[in-house]
Amino acid sequence: MTFRVCFVCTGNICRSPMAEHVFRARVESAGLSGTVEVDSAGTDGWHVGDGADPRTVHVLEEAGYTCAHTARQFHRDWFARLDLVVALDAGHLRALRTMAPTAEDAEKIHLLRSYDPDADGADLDVPDPYYGDMGGFEECLRMVEAASDGLLDAVRASPRVTAPAKRD
Repeated sequence: MTFRVCFVCTGNICRSPMAEHVFRARVESAGLSGTVEVDSAGTDGWHVGDGADPRTVHVLEEAGYTCAHTARQFHRDWFARLDLVVALDAGHLRALRTMAPTAEDAEKIHLLRSYDPDADGADLDVPDPYYGDMGGFEECLRMVEAASDGLLDAVRASPRVTAPAKRD
C-alpha cells in the first residue's frame, strides 16, 4: 500500500518543489521508494505548467538533488488519495484547512517545520524566498533539510509504511 505525501506552498515553484525533491531523496535513501510517493503543488494557480524557479533549481543542483518539476495547483479532491499534506507556512496551512472536505482530511495537514526538533515552535514558517536573493533560497533549503529527517521518521511510523526487508 502506497503512502502519499504532498508538499504545498503558494505557486509551487520555490518552497514546495524544494521540499519534494529533498524528501524524495530521503525516501530513496531509506529504501522506501516503492512505498512512499512524494509530490508537491501550490495553493494558487499562477505558475501552473511552469518549471521550478531557476534559483530553486540552482540551490537543489548545488546540493546534489534532482530538480525536474512542473508546477500544479492543489485541488481539494486530492485529500481523498493523500495521507499527509505538508504546508510550508501558516498561510498555506489555513488555506488547506479551509479546502479540506472533512475533519479527517484537515488532520492530514501539518507544517513542515513541525518535524524539525530544533525549530522555534512560535515560528514554524519556511519564509518565501521568491522576492529575495539566493541567500533566501539557501536558507529555505536548510530549513527543509532540517525538517526532512523528522518527517521521514513520522512517515516510517505510519502503519501504512512497510520498511524494506533487511539484507544479510
